[in-house]
Amino acid sequence: MMTQTLPRLAAGTLAPDFTLVDADGDAIGLDEAVSSASAGVVVYFYPKASTPGCTTEACDFRDNLASLQGAGYAVLGVSPDLPEALRAFRDEQHLSYSLLSDPDFAVSRAYGAYGSRVVGEQTFTGTQRSTFVVGKDGRLAHAEYDVDPNGHVLRLREALGL
Repeated sequence: MMTQTLPRLAAGTLAPDFTLVDADGDAIGLDEAVSSASAGVVVYFYPKASTPGCTTEACDFRDNLASLQGAGYAVLGVSPDLPEALRAFRDEQHLSYSLLSDPDFAVSRAYGAYGSRVVGEQTFTGTQRSTFVVGKDGRLAHAEYDVDPNGHVLRLREALGL
């Protein structure tokens, strides 16, 4: 069961801009990513690197990256993990797209991808699995919350008509 504590963004909304540090310590900005992709950028938020659901989702993006890139999309994964943890996760799973560190949850909050969720009898507060597609105009072409990591990229590709 999920309880969202922040307003959710919808398709057509101007995407909140951000600059975050990647797994190698380099600053990556949304504007830069959008300008270098021919169709747009997929920004997906995940709670914690190297956990089962997050690994499933990250590898799903890895395995479908060529198709997304072929359609002109770049992929950015965002979590609260520090760059060192992101680097280990990237290297372990052979991920070839950027993983970004959002340790203070500022970007997760801006996208409404932060809140509480109940798993069993425990309540967790933090980044919630969510995916957005930012078009060349800087607006959200797709916004999805409470993402099931299993088969997520196939559903996303279908939503994008790929």
